Amino acid sequence: MQIFKILSVLLCYPEQELVDAVPELKDCLNKLKIDSTFLSPLLTELSEKELLTLQEEYVNLFDRGRNHSLHMFEHIHGEDRIRGQALVDLMNEYQNNGFELSVVDELPDYLPLFLEYLSVCEEKHAIQLLTAAIDVIGHIGKKLQDTNSAYVGIFSLLEQYSTAKPVPLVTPPIRDMDEALEKFEPNIEGIEPLLQPNTCKICPTYDQNKGGSHGLPR
Repeated sequence: MQIFKILSVLLCYPEQELVDAVPELKDCLNKLKIDSTFLSPLLTELSEKELLTLQEEYVNLFDRGRNHSLHMFEHIHGEDRIRGQALVDLMNEYQNNGFELSVVDELPDYLPLFLEYLSVCEEKHAIQLLTAAIDVIGHIGKKLQDTNSAYVGIFSLLEQYSTAKPVPLVTPPIRDMDEALEKFEPNIEGIEPLLQPNTCKICPTYDQNKGGSHGLPR
């Protein structure tokens, strides 16, 4: 689906090439009959702001701190070891369908990369994968809405293509035990709090006792 490719491009670090492509992107969106209210604020910013300002704002928004991280599994697993297996499973999904990573220095759960993959999938499968990821996409979108970011339109538009509404993530991911101790403190027996990441729907949860996993939703 072409819309996923457009959203992938818009969600990447802004370069002059993207700024120059804004008129073309607007034409594509018009041809796809996309509601302009979702993306107009972002397209206006890309057209009117200085490139350096766009880049600084992008880095401050997505690369500093984890609230708006574009690495989806970070919001689900934090730094839990289960995240590693989830990344392997998602990479296998890409490779099994002949998808070569266009951003070689990024992890497979990088949202622009995931959207690029959806753009080359058969539509039914793309919607299934998007729906599986909609909880974390909705989570990031809500955080962006709280900052009045123009990027929120991308996430709101993605929700329109999902067959399910996003469900709030139950437990915030915690990076390490020091942060867990600071947040929750040891319990009455002096036992350290356990890290309890959200269940990942995009890829299977690896069961160490069974030593295996189930396939991605098809």
